[in-house]
Amino acid sequence: MREQPPRPSMFALHPIEKIRLVKMTWHLLRLLFFSMLILSLLASIALVFLKIRPLPPPEIHATSMLFGVNGESMGPLDMREQRDPIHLNEVPQHLIKATLAAEDKTFYEHGGFSVTGIMRAVFHNLKSRQALQGASTITQQLARNLYLTHDRTWSRKWKEALYTVQLELHYSKDEILEMYLNKIYYGHGVYGIKRAAQVYFDKPVEKLTIAESAFLVGIPRGPQYYSPYHHLDHAIKRQQHILDLMAENHYISVAEATAAKKYDIVIAPQKPTTGLNAPYFRDYVIQTAVNGYGLDESLVRHGGLKIYTTLHPQLQKVAEESVKQTLPNPSNLQTALLSVDPHTGHIKAMIGGKSYPDSQYNRIFAKRQPGSTFKPFVYLTALQHGFTPLTKIESRPTTFIYKGQEYKPRNYQNLYANRPITMREAIAKSDNIYAVRTQFQVGIPSVIETAKRLGIQSDIRATPSVALGSYTVSPYELTQAYATLANGGIHRPLTGILKIVDSQGNVLVEEKSVAKRVIPTAPTFVLTQMLRGVLDSGGTGRRAGQIFQYPAAAKTGTTDYDGWLAAYTPQLATTVWVGYDQGEKIAHRETRLAQFIWGRYMNQSTTIVKPSSFQVPAGVTSKYIDPTSHHVATNQCPSSQLEYFVEGTEPTQLCPLHPEPEKLPIDLPSLWDKFKSWWDRF
Repeated sequence: MREQPPRPSMFALHPIEKIRLVKMTWHLLRLLFFSMLILSLLASIALVFLKIRPLPPPEIHATSMLFGVNGESMGPLDMREQRDPIHLNEVPQHLIKATLAAEDKTFYEHGGFSVTGIMRAVFHNLKSRQALQGASTITQQLARNLYLTHDRTWSRKWKEALYTVQLELHYSKDEILEMYLNKIYYGHGVYGIKRAAQVYFDKPVEKLTIAESAFLVGIPRGPQYYSPYHHLDHAIKRQQHILDLMAENHYISVAEATAAKKYDIVIAPQKPTTGLNAPYFRDYVIQTAVNGYGLDESLVRHGGLKIYTTLHPQLQKVAEESVKQTLPNPSNLQTALLSVDPHTGHIKAMIGGKSYPDSQYNRIFAKRQPGSTFKPFVYLTALQHGFTPLTKIESRPTTFIYKGQEYKPRNYQNLYANRPITMREAIAKSDNIYAVRTQFQVGIPSVIETAKRLGIQSDIRATPSVALGSYTVSPYELTQAYATLANGGIHRPLTGILKIVDSQGNVLVEEKSVAKRVIPTAPTFVLTQMLRGVLDSGGTGRRAGQIFQYPAAAKTGTTDYDGWLAAYTPQLATTVWVGYDQGEKIAHRETRLAQFIWGRYMNQSTTIVKPSSFQVPAGVTSKYIDPTSHHVATNQCPSSQLEYFVEGTEPTQLCPLHPEPEKLPIDLPSLWDKFKSWWDRF
């Protein structure tokens, strides 16, 4: 192998090249020096600027206020929020050390940013190819919580960095740590370590053990995931990890960590929140303001907003009392109630569950099978296709063929009339055969289209079971649809917020819903009159009708897991659901509780909302009908009932069972007979 000639060293270079190299090196060094000098000068100026520039005042947690439909105050929007500040010298050292171990072990060494923490986070995130680990120091977290939102934008990160530097320049480390411990969120409306100790362990913070301190310190990383009430196992696993970190950093000994791991964590019982009325509605308002109107959640909760709502506090109270009086206790049976003004779409009362402290899940938005409460959409479609309340269909066991497949619906308890029945009878008795056959005659897609027009938004596929409510919808959707019926076919979107005003008096949100006619008035009114029969003595909703004895249209619904009553008066459209959360079957007697809740609520509401009758609109005509023959009643019929029809579909044939008596011809006297009678007088 041929050897390479040795490279010439700098000393072997030509003198001119040496001079050129030295000059170049000198220029580079001088450029580097001046660059460093300028950067140092700029950094110094920036630090001086940040030092003399006052920090913005910390985000003031001015409580947002909630107001009812008439402007009456309902108190703070979030009445669960609990705060109680504490001085750092009151906090036990092991809690401080647990905080440092869990969040920022170099807190007292860095100037606001942890280089090692950033590098470690980058390494882990690159290794996992996901952004799993952050590198925020305690100061950065405080800056974010004091002044900023939690959105992930470069603008927010840049501001966070500036505020972090300013906090480090304006406050001592102890002051920053104290603010952090008072500001951080521990879940369930609890802010600050002092309240966290009181709520979760029912003891003052200074009496917390090492184990309890490590437990509490772990919660802020994920207040929901590490919730002591809902995910105690997650919280304890996090606590164990923090105890290991404390031992690794020599804050406690290995023996102390081992002993703390064996310590039995006993969480204080969750206390019911006193004075919290309409809690599910409050959550709905927050979610609507954030997700519906795009407001920042922190602003909504703590921005000092005035939120004017549609809720009627008295009706809400009546609804809550009706649920309390009706549902058995103790029991896992749950409920949901939504009551709205059909003419405006304004929500008047909302109950999302039996007990808010036990479960904050709002069942108003839970999707369940509606059962027979879906049938009115079938019959409304039929009325627009020429059906009338007197249209007859056989009620007997029937096998339908759909796309080559057999479909065999059954009536409840296999009870059939075994004769032709009218639509009115089918609605009152909730006959499944009538509903399915009607659906096939008008077309399943037409039924689905009617439901969508009224307000059902859930996905529904064209299958034979549509008529029987096999596809899931929420109480919210069902109430929207029935409110459209109550409003004569005019759709008004449901809403709970009238206006949101900020602390400066600026209107941020104002309700401007638009009414839209989606169904003609006449068939809607005819359907309403038939639905009134559900509450009569022979109807499936008779138990509700026995309590509330004013004009109302209703439909019951029952599945293996659900009990429903969806109903409306001219003033209120109200849906009640009862059932279990975990897929537990509901007893038939329990399904009836929906009727009792509705009946009690509506009956007590009459002292607040004056009941009235449904007004007959244009395009509707009426006839007295013989209940046996279902033809137009004669004077000889022993009884008759008033029935309404869309103009042009009313019957004309008289009752054949009770015909009018034939009129005998009367012989009138002739002129001669009259003259003769007159002559005889003389």
